Amino acid sequence: MSDRKQISTRGQGRREFLKNGGAVTAALLAQTAMADSPKTLPALPSNPVTPNAMPTRNLGKTGYKVGIFSLGGQASLEKPNNFDVAVPIIDRALDLGVNYIDTSSIYGGPDRWSEQYVGKVMAHRRNLAFLATKTKERTRDGSLRMIEKSLELLQTDHVDLWQLHDIGTLTDINEIFAKGGAMEALLEMKEQKVVRFLGLTGHYRPDALIEGIQRYPFDTILMAMNAADPHFYSFNSALLPLAVERQMGIIGMKVPARGRLLSSWTPQPLSEQAHMWEGMVPAPTSGTLTMRQAMYYTLSRPVSTVIIGCDSIAQLEENVNFAREFTPLSDAQATALVASAEPVAKPSLFFRFYDRP
Repeated sequence: MSDRKQISTRGQGRREFLKNGGAVTAALLAQTAMADSPKTLPALPSNPVTPNAMPTRNLGKTGYKVGIFSLGGQASLEKPNNFDVAVPIIDRALDLGVNYIDTSSIYGGPDRWSEQYVGKVMAHRRNLAFLATKTKERTRDGSLRMIEKSLELLQTDHVDLWQLHDIGTLTDINEIFAKGGAMEALLEMKEQKVVRFLGLTGHYRPDALIEGIQRYPFDTILMAMNAADPHFYSFNSALLPLAVERQMGIIGMKVPARGRLLSSWTPQPLSEQAHMWEGMVPAPTSGTLTMRQAMYYTLSRPVSTVIIGCDSIAQLEENVNFAREFTPLSDAQATALVASAEPVAKPSLFFRFYDRP
């Protein structure tokens, strides 16, 4: 029997359970877990190219050595019907030594294009990448439906990291940790060996993420971290030190702020920007940093890795080269980049200014 058939057979019962997860009792849950779940997860993924491709760091206490550049699931990986571009980017990333891939159940809209593209590669290269996805749902049953579909689209029977997506306010935290909340689903799936580690993500304000870390010992945090950060609702001041203290795997995102932090970025006319993303802070001018500077600022913070979405293989290769050549910035250099980012700080932190309930 092929490896793929073994995976499919092994996961079939568990997937069927997930489809009906909202209707079963806790006792039935335990029985189904014992009947259908593998007793152990496979070994952590290992990409043999990684150690010679770029520096690696500990992903917190997970035992995983992650390359300092990782592939994000947005940009080309969230555009509809983009298989011819997105799938080669993912394949090339693995060839270059990338060993962590981030995606989400909401990237690419209802069709979840990002998970589809990643799944095309995971079907035959699953053992090379630490695979992370997310649930935006705040309930147990909604999250169980999300992970069921994620497994199907990613063409695997387990993910290495399942994360609570976009924790913005204390309302999110209270819903997640309430009876019947998403946290129940995360714990159930970890117990069943459907997911290996648990994490939370956010880019809005630090308070809710701090509260989440205090309520549960998550393995990782995916957090916005760029050179504009110190200017508004900084994650550097309290959230980052807490994550370091808890020995979490810390993944930096929004490194170039969807390009808005970069001097190479050409802003669209303001009239068009208003229609591109409702609530986005207008960006009337280009940014002030190079991509190398933007990446090196975040990598000089105490992060395990950074995830960056790529629009092309050329962009991917450039980012891998930056990672390969990385040397930490001095405090003075980092301070200078923060000062340089100040004129474009608010547009570069657009994600901290949405209206939230």
